[in-house]
Amino acid sequence: MRRGRPGAGRGGERRRPAMGRPVLLAAAALLLLLPSGTGPAVTRLRVSANFECRATADRTLSRPRCRRPSRPGLPLEPPALSLSRARLCLPAQPCQPCLRVRLALPTSELGGVRGLQLTFLELGSNRAGWLQVWRRPRALGRSAWQVQFDCFPAESGRQVLVSLHTIPDRGFSLNCSHLVSAEPPGPVFTHAWIPEMRAIEVWVPAGPALMVRLCHQLALECEELPRPFHQQVLVPGGHHISLPYEFLVPCLCIEASYSHHDSPRSKHCPFRDRPDAYGPELWSSVRFHDFSTSSKDQMVMELSASCPLHPQATLCWREAADEAAPCHDIPNSTASEDEQMYILDKVDVHPQLCFRFSYKNSSHVECPHQPETAWNVSVSVWGLQLHLHLTSRIPAAFSAALCQRQGGQCEPEAPLYTVTQPEGSAPGELALLLPVQILGSCVLVWRSDVQFARKQLLCPDVSRRHFGLLGLVLALGLVATVLLLNCRGAWRPDDGGPGGRPVLLLYSPDSEEHLGLVCALAERLRAGLGCDVRLDLWEAGGLGRAGALPWLYAQRGRVGRQRGTVLLLWSRGSARLFHRWQVGMADGTPGDAHDIFGAAMACLHGELGAAGRGGGWVLAYFSRLCSPRDVPRPLRPLPTYRLPRQLPGLLGALRGSPPAPRRCRRGRVGGLLHRLLEMGAGKGSSPPRPPGAASGT
Repeated sequence: MRRGRPGAGRGGERRRPAMGRPVLLAAAALLLLLPSGTGPAVTRLRVSANFECRATADRTLSRPRCRRPSRPGLPLEPPALSLSRARLCLPAQPCQPCLRVRLALPTSELGGVRGLQLTFLELGSNRAGWLQVWRRPRALGRSAWQVQFDCFPAESGRQVLVSLHTIPDRGFSLNCSHLVSAEPPGPVFTHAWIPEMRAIEVWVPAGPALMVRLCHQLALECEELPRPFHQQVLVPGGHHISLPYEFLVPCLCIEASYSHHDSPRSKHCPFRDRPDAYGPELWSSVRFHDFSTSSKDQMVMELSASCPLHPQATLCWREAADEAAPCHDIPNSTASEDEQMYILDKVDVHPQLCFRFSYKNSSHVECPHQPETAWNVSVSVWGLQLHLHLTSRIPAAFSAALCQRQGGQCEPEAPLYTVTQPEGSAPGELALLLPVQILGSCVLVWRSDVQFARKQLLCPDVSRRHFGLLGLVLALGLVATVLLLNCRGAWRPDDGGPGGRPVLLLYSPDSEEHLGLVCALAERLRAGLGCDVRLDLWEAGGLGRAGALPWLYAQRGRVGRQRGTVLLLWSRGSARLFHRWQVGMADGTPGDAHDIFGAAMACLHGELGAAGRGGGWVLAYFSRLCSPRDVPRPLRPLPTYRLPRQLPGLLGALRGSPPAPRRCRRGRVGGLLHRLLEMGAGKGSSPPRPPGAASGT
């Protein structure tokens, strides 16, 4: 490292080999030395330059950020090296003196300079450090570099030597020194807290008058209180003043200074360690800005606080919309925080799914500010079934499960039922039918395609006027089940007990009436014959996790391996969907990834083409919703049954046994089965909201 020639004082000069004329060193440096003062506060080490740059430093300085100044000051006349006193106030550390460096370098005259190096040495402690500033390769060249470094930490009363060199070394150097003076002591005052008046009384001792105010201590400065609480009062010596405050918060401070400009200041923050300052008033001083959006499944809240708070935010759910209702914590739901913006993804945004902010020994619950929800659900009673009506403005998957209330809790019971509104579909209604096993059952409904969702509890009102209807349905169900069990002995196959062969039930969701008949038949097959019925409405996480088509192919493979049956329930809507599927196949249009019916048709088409017949497939239709003419010609080779008249024959086909005896096919059994299906699917379907309806959101 080259020094200036002897006799140059604090600066020095070297002749540049390629320039042919001397460069002023010491004179320029001495002329540009600024007087020491308190200086502005610096929040982090940084380099400002009039070109694209990067900075490196040793351990004493860490790695400063290099950027262009947003408001560049007056440029220096090169060559120049200027030093001044400043304050370095790093987060969570006390402020300390530091040395600010400004320099101007005539790079166009030096030729081929790619960077510069500053070397620091604190006399007395012998603490040293270095900083390198490099121009980025693609940065435009300038005739003179203007660089400012904030700043080199130093002790009060120490002298710091600073040297400047170019990279690569062109024989150019500047040297400067600066004495870091100590700050003068601030004024003295006393204070007292008067909680009943919500004020702080400040006493000024005999002597000069003091300018007194209350402020909120932020990271770097003490910010004035909002109006009308902001007061800055000149208090004569020997007098006192009472200053009111809005909220008792930990960053509330008293600041005093002399009346002249740039006076040293004294500040006292008496509430930092008081538990009173971390109570409800702290959260009352915070403004919460809600940016949560249901379409993104994201909860977002931003805090605007009087004090520099960084609380932790976790999810909790409220039992009711009342602010006094308890909020139950949800495990593993901590939100990420960036500059007081709290974000949590994969959330079903709901007015009762809230953030709990925790700081020190206090907490506060803040719920989304929008009262509207992206989806709603209501429940009605249809005989022995609960009919869920779901409306959603966004693509989503929903799950439901029956539960029994015990001691204020209602835990979901297997099986789970799932329905999906796929991506790209228009907002509309979805439906789920749940069989009721016990009178008085409730149902839990929640979104199953997100990680955090509030389970909504719906308990339909089964009043006394419904007991007769439910009793009739129970009686019909019991009689039909007994008759089915009696007939099952004649249909029992030789190779297994009840439920040995699975039944995959496929259908087209045409109408609520057709859906009700589908679920009624599926429930009778499951409860009456013990069949292992596979229905998409009864599948929970499997269909949601795997997707519609993988689930269908997995179920078809399982049914085939266990010699089960695929039961295709046909309707007029099925005929329309089949025609649409045929047109799409002819045009080469790719199928919808959520279209189970279209995938089933493609699967059946492949099996019919490979084997000439659809082995393991059975078609059935309800006579009130369909006729034989609605069955397309390519599907007519399949075994076809008309329901409910040919229900015994269908049951025999599903059991893999010969047709049922005559006594099980006609007479009272057929009538009872007919009435059972009518009751299970049709009761309560006419009015839009039957008397036994309950709704929730």
